[in-house]
Amino acid sequence: MRILQGQGNNRAGRSIIKTLGANTVRPCKINNMKIKNVIKNSPADKAGIKVGDSLVSVNGHEITDILDYMFYGDDFGLEFDTFLMSEQRHCRNKCILCFIDQLPPGMRETLYFKDDDSRLSFLQGNYISLTNLTKREVGRIIKMKLGVNVSVHTTDKALRVKMLGNKRAGEALEHLYRIAEAGGSSVNCQIVICPGINDGINLEKTLADLTALPFGINSIACVPVGLTGFRRNLTPLTAFNRQSACAALEIIEKHENVYASDELYLLAERELPAFEHYGAFPQYENGVGMLRLLEQEFNICLTKSGKVQNPRKKSLATGVSAAPFIAELIKKSGANMQIYAIKNDFFGHSVTVAGLITGKDLINQLLPHKNNLGEKLLIPSTMLRAGENVFLDDVSVEDVHNALEIEVEAVDVDGAELYDVLIN
Repeated sequence: MRILQGQGNNRAGRSIIKTLGANTVRPCKINNMKIKNVIKNSPADKAGIKVGDSLVSVNGHEITDILDYMFYGDDFGLEFDTFLMSEQRHCRNKCILCFIDQLPPGMRETLYFKDDDSRLSFLQGNYISLTNLTKREVGRIIKMKLGVNVSVHTTDKALRVKMLGNKRAGEALEHLYRIAEAGGSSVNCQIVICPGINDGINLEKTLADLTALPFGINSIACVPVGLTGFRRNLTPLTAFNRQSACAALEIIEKHENVYASDELYLLAERELPAFEHYGAFPQYENGVGMLRLLEQEFNICLTKSGKVQNPRKKSLATGVSAAPFIAELIKKSGANMQIYAIKNDFFGHSVTVAGLITGKDLINQLLPHKNNLGEKLLIPSTMLRAGENVFLDDVSVEDVHNALEIEVEAVDVDGAELYDVLIN
């Protein structure tokens, strides 16, 4: 029988061990896993757990956060004050490549928060540096066989210390090696390449080290460093050009399970690899294979349902890098759609992805075309903050609608959805 151990608000240093058929008073230590809600008729409700109790342990296993709770019994029907059941962990690094350090002042406060939380790596796919992991937490990852995504950047310990601005950055690589060598955990790695720093020979060594691990790494993504126009008092970094992008791809393409981001191919003015190259698309969220998957989904719909008949005029706005690729897709469909490549005046023209386009840039650059946009303006949903109809600069979709006097629809980066919008 599973046991829930909870401490009530008015029990002053004592806890009630609650099971389906027993109540026993027993001393326990205080913790902050306070229960916000007990779902009606759940095992916890039937066991007598109440709102305001604090969850201490399950079957003798101490519960310190959401991962413990999920592993030892998340079907009890308990809800807590926070998703993680504890505070989110702040990044302790001062990375020379940090994008948040390149944000302009005056934006929403939450945009400046830097997380480096291993729990979010497992739960939401976030990448972590490993610098604030303890040996106990590494042991838990191995025991629970948790998936983890790691920002490696380099396996040269001294260089990693320099790049992450943390004296523990080099030794923290041992956590990665320990997890990989134990097996059972799915490990994905990311390398943000900075020309002149961790490219060339260093990139070759990093990829050789990672691909040589006994149980291997599930996948490795190589992405170009993102630079904005707000880099005052930060380490000078060089942007990629066609030559340096081609040189990086030459190294990357020597290895299996190592993928370059779409952006790197576009910078190199190279054709993207075939759809089959990406397998199960393990690095999709890192911008790896997004365009090929979009094309595949779109072509399937086009083959099945045919070209757009009697197309009504629409427009689509996206980032500079993806615009030509998407324009070719639209052209094949017979749709009457104008593609607008939006330059990033807010962050700087070196930023070319759709996900960093602001509402102000969108409005300013489309206003001259206001009377030629057709009946609807499509934008990638990545332009908007997750779960909100708001751009990074707090301009809303409604603001764009009012300024341009046109219906605005956010479309997921999904070829089938894009095709559906064209024909309807």
